[in-house]
Amino acid sequence: MLVLFETAAGYAVFKVLDEKKLQEVDSLWREFETPEKANKIVKLKHFQKFQDTTEALAASTALVEGKLSKNLKKILKKIVAKDAHEQLAIADAKLGGVIKDKLNLSCIHSPMVTELMRGIRSQIEGLITGLPPREMAAMCLGLAHSLSRYKLKFSPDKVDTMIVQAISLLDDLDKELNNYIMRCREWYGWHFPELGKIVADNLTYCKCVRKVGDRKNFSASDLSEVLPEEIEEDVKAAAEISMGTEVSEEDINNILHLCDQVIEISEYRTQLYDYLKNRMMAIAPNLTVMVGELVGARLIAHAGSLLNLAKHPASTVQILGAEKALFRALKTKRDTPKFGLIYHASLVGQTAAKNKGKISRMLAAKTALTIRYDALGEDSSAEMGAENRLKVETRLRHLEEKGIRRISGTGKALARADKYQHRSEVKTYDPSGDSTLSSVPKKRKIEEVEEEETEVTVKAKKVKTEMKEEAEVAECELVKKKKKKKEKKQRADDEAASAEEPSTSTAVESTEKKKKKKKIKVEQED
Repeated sequence: MLVLFETAAGYAVFKVLDEKKLQEVDSLWREFETPEKANKIVKLKHFQKFQDTTEALAASTALVEGKLSKNLKKILKKIVAKDAHEQLAIADAKLGGVIKDKLNLSCIHSPMVTELMRGIRSQIEGLITGLPPREMAAMCLGLAHSLSRYKLKFSPDKVDTMIVQAISLLDDLDKELNNYIMRCREWYGWHFPELGKIVADNLTYCKCVRKVGDRKNFSASDLSEVLPEEIEEDVKAAAEISMGTEVSEEDINNILHLCDQVIEISEYRTQLYDYLKNRMMAIAPNLTVMVGELVGARLIAHAGSLLNLAKHPASTVQILGAEKALFRALKTKRDTPKFGLIYHASLVGQTAAKNKGKISRMLAAKTALTIRYDALGEDSSAEMGAENRLKVETRLRHLEEKGIRRISGTGKALARADKYQHRSEVKTYDPSGDSTLSSVPKKRKIEEVEEEETEVTVKAKKVKTEMKEEAEVAECELVKKKKKKKEKKQRADDEAASAEEPSTSTAVESTEKKKKKKKIKVEQED
């Protein structure tokens, strides 16, 4: 019987010397306790050494996939020519079937063969002569690394260092562009300040300045390629009545050179963004579908590599980028942050404020799955990312439209909530806050306050006069009633007195008449 044994150094074919001892499977390990005992059971017949690591990797990958490599085929053909009647012990049954079909060799795979292979592996250094242990260990380590890269489908397209460098450069370009554009606006604003208010877009502003130069040339230049017709007319009208200062040609040339730099950097930025987008779709397609290429690239750059990011749990992916806030919250014993870099994903951005934490948690969980699939999976399609994104979107729709289920006394009921409608809040500028002076003059305010005070006093006086009048009317009525009562009493008293003394009254009247007549006579005589 022959035994085919694969090592990291090459193929080895052993000849079994005593087949009777192989029948006792349970006690076979005792025959391989020492190299001397092992040499009595098996003997090396042929050893084919690998020339380099690539050849070893090709042979091992063929064995893993159950295929017959060229070197192994040559070795087995030599054996067939010499010992065609011998049986071949094989560790892999699938490989044995391929050898039997192609070379017509009878192959054996059984528990006895597995135990025999284990014994040969334990004493391989003593059975294979001319192979130092250090060289064998180095070849095993090299082959292990190569085989693991092959299993992970490692290729130049999967190098994520390019993504880390590209996203870092993109952020740097954005900062530099912002500084250059603000400097260009401020510099040219001394010459033509009205242009900055009319043209809002930065790139269009620089192209407009680059094409015209001095503001005197605006009236004669054609800006239809850069600006719309309405804005072009406004720019030309503003150029004629501009309040800016005059500048020399040298100053204009320097400003135009700065505009050239801004235009070139912005064009390179768009090119870099397209490169980053394509590279992200090649390396991490599912991650790109879930959170977008910019957020995905920032996550990879923050973790260092795609493989390092795949080692992080979903909770770490959720707050990746918010480490300062996390440790500050832990130190001050406050609430920890709910999201980090993942906050800039489109799914979190379109969520209401009260549901951002829940959606970011679910998005981080699904993103962690897609990252591991991209880093360790063999498939390069984005189907998994699309499915997980759909799940997050349905969860978002459920939270926004139907609301969260609440438990009532009778059972589960749906909480009433208005239908979600995404409205973009456009905030307008309020110029009233610019000035600390009040819009209404002080004199007018004082007059208004005085008028209000006079109105209040007049009303109070009216109320007082009305109260006084009512009190006077009531007093008059009481006085009249008292007078009437007194008059009635006097009349009654007079009537009683007249009835009692009628004679006395007549006598008094007669005496009075006599006195009057005497007085009249005395006066006539005088």
